[in-house]
Amino acid sequence: MKNTQFSRVLSCVPKCIALTMGFLIIVFLNTQKVFSSMASDLNMNDQPIIEHLRLHVDNHNRQAWLNAEKGSWEQWLITKKGFLGRKLFWDPLREEATVMITWSSFSQWKDIPQGEIDAVQERFEQLAREGTGNETGNPFPLTYEGELLPQ
Repeated sequence: MKNTQFSRVLSCVPKCIALTMGFLIIVFLNTQKVFSSMASDLNMNDQPIIEHLRLHVDNHNRQAWLNAEKGSWEQWLITKKGFLGRKLFWDPLREEATVMITWSSFSQWKDIPQGEIDAVQERFEQLAREGTGNETGNPFPLTYEGELLPQ
């Protein structure tokens, strides 16, 4: 009798797994659609948007970070169509920098070719290495990247 009940339970396992997998697939597909919908809404609205970045910046390297920002991103950003402004903040307790870049629209921000961004990032990292004495890598790694909508 117990063997028969166990066999019945075992025969239900593949069905349960299939149902669970189907449910998860539907949930993840809908999540992607919601994200895509949100991004397209931003493009259609063409409203101002704030690029929100956080970087790890040690206390003793804060000036090197500021100099690297000034010698790379600051100069490049002022030439970009749609750039409205940038604010730099530093949290001494968390040893973290926050960069807020305001763009006139999501589409103008995202229309910038990735190759241009990569070239400026390389210049930033080069200046940061020179300022910190690091020989390789990025002394100020990105810890967060997001976007905010002004209200």
